[in-house]
Amino acid sequence: MLATVMHGPGDVRFEQIDDPKLLKPTDAIIQLSATCICGSDLWPYRGLQPQDEPAQMGHEYCGVVIEVGSEVRNVKPGQFVVGSFCLSDNTCPHCEFGFQSSCEQVEFMTGAQAPYARVPLADGTLVATSEMPDLELIPHMLAVSDVLGTGWYAAVAAQVREGGTAVVVGDGAVGLMGVLAAKELGAARIIAMSRHESRQKLALEFGATDIVEARGEEGIESVKELTKGIGAESVLECVGMEQSMQQAIGVCRPGGTIGYVGVPHGVSFDGQEMFFAQKRMLGGPAPVRRFLPDLMDRVLKGTIKPGKVFDHVLPLDQVAEGYKAMDERRAIKTMLRVD
Repeated sequence: MLATVMHGPGDVRFEQIDDPKLLKPTDAIIQLSATCICGSDLWPYRGLQPQDEPAQMGHEYCGVVIEVGSEVRNVKPGQFVVGSFCLSDNTCPHCEFGFQSSCEQVEFMTGAQAPYARVPLADGTLVATSEMPDLELIPHMLAVSDVLGTGWYAAVAAQVREGGTAVVVGDGAVGLMGVLAAKELGAARIIAMSRHESRQKLALEFGATDIVEARGEEGIESVKELTKGIGAESVLECVGMEQSMQQAIGVCRPGGTIGYVGVPHGVSFDGQEMFFAQKRMLGGPAPVRRFLPDLMDRVLKGTIKPGKVFDHVLPLDQVAEGYKAMDERRAIKTMLRVD
């Protein structure tokens, strides 16, 4: 089949590779209904993450099961499924505690920017719908598999509560999903930190009540002014850079909580400063599997429409242009049609 392979920084090719096959009895093979490009895919694309050899790309996926291994019991051929980018057995102590992204057997999904993909640990990773969803729901179901689940985890980790105040640092796809999640979890005030007009509009549509364009110390002061000098009790850090983390810490009130889901690059902490700041922190790779049934149900009921975050749609064979558009910030998130 033809699939996406990254050969190095800026070098994404749609080229011939072997079709995926069952390698273990716990595997499944799915036919993708749609896939997409993640912001984290841009790290190696920009040369900011080491890559020793060509790599098959893609970890966000939904589609139809076409084959399962002999030990797979929870899904079967013909079912529509959504899975997490973290592959888990969903039975180990960490999974049962709600942290499937720290599963004792955890693997990370690859190769999903393709027409077909192998999904290891299929029983624990994949969640099936009771019937085939309508075509117009596919973008929303695709968003659940990573970007919505990650934004949702940021909100949960930040302890967003009914009637509370949340600040979302980052206006990429995950940050925008964080806004949506904070709204769904009942935050009364949601301050989105964004300086891009198209992203501000989507943030407001998803439930933001305020927009702060400033960054750094100026941005922190702007949030403090909006919160009468107090700061927010819930802060979602959705970028992973030093400045964004410092901004998140700066806008969080003492006793508040920072949920951080941006993969850290160059982030460091001052132990004494954190000691006296008295701010909670919880983050890491999102345990999307914990949230999948609930989020899929919300999509199927039409309660949320996270697929609106896909502002650029291309056929799969134009994946290189999709990467370029996101790298140049011409797109928030590119969805790839698997025709």
